[in-house]
Amino acid sequence: MDGFLLVDKASGMTSHDVVAKIRRRFGTKRVGHAGTLDPMATGVLVLGLGNATRLLQYVVDGTKGYSATIALGKSTVTDDREGELLQTATPELLSQVTDADIARVLGEMVGTISQRPSSVSAIKVAGKTGHERVRAGEEFELPSREVTITSIDIHSITRSSDGISIELSVICSAGTYIRAIARDLGIALAVGGHLTSLRRTLVSPFEIAECVGWEDANPISTGAGISRILPVRLLAPEELNEISFGRTISANSSSGIFAGLAGDGTFAALLENRDFKERNLATPIMVSVKE
Repeated sequence: MDGFLLVDKASGMTSHDVVAKIRRRFGTKRVGHAGTLDPMATGVLVLGLGNATRLLQYVVDGTKGYSATIALGKSTVTDDREGELLQTATPELLSQVTDADIARVLGEMVGTISQRPSSVSAIKVAGKTGHERVRAGEEFELPSREVTITSIDIHSITRSSDGISIELSVICSAGTYIRAIARDLGIALAVGGHLTSLRRTLVSPFEIAECVGWEDANPISTGAGISRILPVRLLAPEELNEISFGRTISANSSSGIFAGLAGDGTFAALLENRDFKERNLATPIMVSVKE
């Protein structure tokens, strides 16, 4: 069985939990996912079955969208509500934070910036994820990386005796950490901040409205899924025969990687235009494996 599954991950489950359940449900070990979601987070989790697992790399790098809630006034070791409390701001400090201050600092994060990932990210250091190192009591900081935040839209700012709650949505590049946005906002305003809720609404081009629980998710065919990610070209029978042996075919009209589909719309191969002895041809870089 091949194809993409669009799952609305529930809170409390890891991404690997969902993979394990899908493996049992469909009776296959060839299941992977495009981009980890923390157990606390909900929302879009794209999975691949069979040959589609080899195409998930083209999903992982797509634009991401999130809706989130940030709490100002407290910082935690994990930069979210599940971590040990580090510091609490006084009511006097919180009262000095204005809505304009919040908007200004968040606005300064929009664009291509250097962001330090949260320590509890899935990034591995010497074979162990940041999350595993935090749970083991280690203190460390991951190096900053360049990310692009396209937009941060504030939907509400609510004040209470416990702190300030901010509802917002974010559109950003792969590799952006929303917990880091919460942490850095709290640091900039000198009151501390952490994430209290997170829902992924987009893993481009797949949106939350298309997703269902893992129990009800059914595969989108590999051909239909990849056609939303890459340029596609219908291949003639003789071309399908050539690429099955790893041979080149005529070049595509567009540059870059493209998906070759059979006449019935099934995925056949990924190909790329390359110059062979001064001839512009398309060569297969991944061919569908028939089981």
